[in-house]
Amino acid sequence: MLSGDRSKAVYNTNSNIESIAGKALDAIVPSVENAKGKFGKNRIAVLVGTCYNGSNELIEILHSASKKDGFFASQTVSYPARLVAKRLGLDGIVRTYSTACASSATAMVAAKNLLRNGECDAAVVGGIDIITRTISLGFSALEAVSPEPCIPFSANRKGITLGEGAAFFLISREDASVKITGTGESADANHITAPREDGLGAIKAMRAALNSAGCNAEDIDYVNLHGTGTALNDSMESIAVQTVFPGGVPVSSTKGFTGHTLGAAGAVELAFCCMALSSQNTENFLPPHIWDGVPDPGLPALDFVEVGRKAKKLKRCLSNSFAFGGCNVSLVVEKS
Repeated sequence: MLSGDRSKAVYNTNSNIESIAGKALDAIVPSVENAKGKFGKNRIAVLVGTCYNGSNELIEILHSASKKDGFFASQTVSYPARLVAKRLGLDGIVRTYSTACASSATAMVAAKNLLRNGECDAAVVGGIDIITRTISLGFSALEAVSPEPCIPFSANRKGITLGEGAAFFLISREDASVKITGTGESADANHITAPREDGLGAIKAMRAALNSAGCNAEDIDYVNLHGTGTALNDSMESIAVQTVFPGGVPVSSTKGFTGHTLGAAGAVELAFCCMALSSQNTENFLPPHIWDGVPDPGLPALDFVEVGRKAKKLKRCLSNSFAFGGCNVSLVVEKS
């Protein structure tokens, strides 16, 4: 993760797109190999959400106008998806989704549509992003980077903590222990970076996801918030969640663990929901909200999950991803 004064930003030079993708993909390789034997490698799609904009060296390379063989191909936003397909030996559809910080959640919705339309029999879906100098400079220019670990929804919050990471899933029409049963999307078309203050776009996405899943707000046992720690996001999202869940629901932002992984955030946070619903979570522990415990009195009160809290019932979770440009995605996952 990256935090701190923007003039003193430190980059993890040992991190790169290949190594992070490899570590995340290792966990699903056996399942992918099984799917290749069942469906064929040309019937498995690769759908990756990312904001990837190249390596830390990109600025220097562009300044010097030096073109190394293959360099620019590795700087394109489509590179992570092509990398995943090559690493897994897949010859099917390969697509990149770049809807800012909702990118990998958008990829999940796309996977549902491709499977429903019969364009593939399975899909490797997820997201990946790394911290580069251009990413850091961009968020610093917005004065959105916190000088300390982020504390979403706190009265003392100062912005985001940048993180890097990846998460991938193998999705098909076959039965699974955890299923994506609902998807909802909306577009604010309000501002290039700021969300609608009234949360209308977020409300529409959450309600669409509930409708798609065939359930009501009362059926959701936990909500993973987008929860960036910025003033505008936390205000908008708290209004939206209180509107959709007037009876209350346990919520948390897991960015206190991971930082904001940008295009990977939707997939990473969906993974938190899936782990909560896993049969290995025998005591129904909920992902906790890591913060200083000082709520912002100007925001609607939400039911933040404290460390060690268990759910009486844990069958359905909703995960929110709200991005620049008003790209809003909500996903409902359910235990079979």
